[in-house]
Amino acid sequence: MKWLSQRRSGVLLHPTSLPGPHGAGDFGPAARHFVDWLCVAGQTVWQMLPTNPPGPGHSPYQSVSSFAGSAAMVALEPLVERGWLAPPTLPEGGFTPRRVDAARVGDWRLQQLRQAAAGFERRASTAEREALQAFRDAQQGWIDDYLLFMALEAEQQGRAWWDWPAPLRDRDPSALAQARQRLAAELRFHAFVQWQFDEQARSLRAYAGERGVLLLGDLPIFVAHHSADCWSRPDLYWLDAQGQPMVVAGVPPDELSSTGQRWGNPLYRWDRMAAEQHAWWAARVRRALELADLLRIDHFIGFSRYWAIPAHEPGATVGQWCPGPGRVLFDDIAAALGSPLSELPIVAEDLGLVTPEVAALRDGCGFPGMKIVSFAFGGDGAHEFLPHQHPPHCVAYPGTHDNDTLLGWWRTASARERAFLQAYCGAVGAGEAETLWALLRAIANSPARTVVFPMQDLLGLDGRHRMNLPGTMGGDNWAWRFDWDMVGPEPARRLGALAAASGRAPIALLGLP
Repeated sequence: MKWLSQRRSGVLLHPTSLPGPHGAGDFGPAARHFVDWLCVAGQTVWQMLPTNPPGPGHSPYQSVSSFAGSAAMVALEPLVERGWLAPPTLPEGGFTPRRVDAARVGDWRLQQLRQAAAGFERRASTAEREALQAFRDAQQGWIDDYLLFMALEAEQQGRAWWDWPAPLRDRDPSALAQARQRLAAELRFHAFVQWQFDEQARSLRAYAGERGVLLLGDLPIFVAHHSADCWSRPDLYWLDAQGQPMVVAGVPPDELSSTGQRWGNPLYRWDRMAAEQHAWWAARVRRALELADLLRIDHFIGFSRYWAIPAHEPGATVGQWCPGPGRVLFDDIAAALGSPLSELPIVAEDLGLVTPEVAALRDGCGFPGMKIVSFAFGGDGAHEFLPHQHPPHCVAYPGTHDNDTLLGWWRTASARERAFLQAYCGAVGAGEAETLWALLRAIANSPARTVVFPMQDLLGLDGRHRMNLPGTMGGDNWAWRFDWDMVGPEPARRLGALAAASGRAPIALLGLP
């Protein structure tokens, strides 16, 4: 893979965590400022979480669409500049700068987007209207079903699609045609939002690319049950005649959870997808790579084998392993995209029980896997996640969005883990802040061609600032934000020095005489 031909360093930060006046980060000015900050810090990768519309618990991994973009990430400033929206007035009390109140922010921002859509209807030029139509034409494979799904969901007062009247649930052609006429205004609104998401996402990618920064997107392996994906193609999932799952996704007990995780997503009918040369998957990857340079595919082990939980089971301990699609899926994706398999810009999230079959699939496809260094200090010193053990063909992290922050982990680690880490990093007797920077330095010096640091770890934040606690809903999951007052000049300076000294950025960043 060309992007792995050089040593790189990057930062993991979801756009909603960016600063900004409108309650959550988005693709607006703060995103460009963050790209500029990455450049100052010698970083060439920005990793995001999924940018699809979030679902239950505001999780980006439970989206109503695998193809659509989140309305919450559409920046308002460009809409004001184009004359479609008046400068927004914040609700009384404003928004919390360091936390996303998703429900409150989402409702307010949706009101602003409706005003902008109305302004577009009144004032848009011929060229702008043609651009919107060109976008809809280019995305024909998914957008019409998504627009109708969203309009029907609103008309049905938020009820899940399997509880809609049978003609709508079962996609009776006459009922759908009538709905398209009845809900035409709502369809136009959601089309406007998706067009603006697409324009802003592409613009941000171009801005980053001009400055040498690659965007690393994230593709969840499964889709949400309540989604346009399931409603439009129920035949591709293990659903009964009423649209209910027969088996659901999850993982058995592992190092992240002693009881396993019951995600609840419906499972794919891989046999039916294979009969169509995995066209749905190819379209999904193609769409994701329109908006990002690289793509992390979540739960890669599920393509080798997946944990099928009977739908009536409330937990994850009861289930069975089933064979996944294997390499033929990725061969079909590569063929559809006109790319050699080894050149697909995919990172395999291969965390969990990596069997020889999983490793063979990952390596046979040529995809780099992931190494999580904070997992490495509880053993006998031979753990594959220790930095000196990393192969060049991988992406190394202190932790991910599903782990505690590095400082949070350190404060709950055992005395043995702490002593091992300090000995490993040459930080015996150092304070916690310097110890953890020593670990970041060890990761930067890893043979791994790419390393990625969560923003929280660069800011030295404790476990109160973690992004997600797996197996839980609500609370502070997916809500973390920072503001620039928390940053100051030191993190960029130190990160740039690490990147330069480890061959991941120009040596000039060291400021040598």
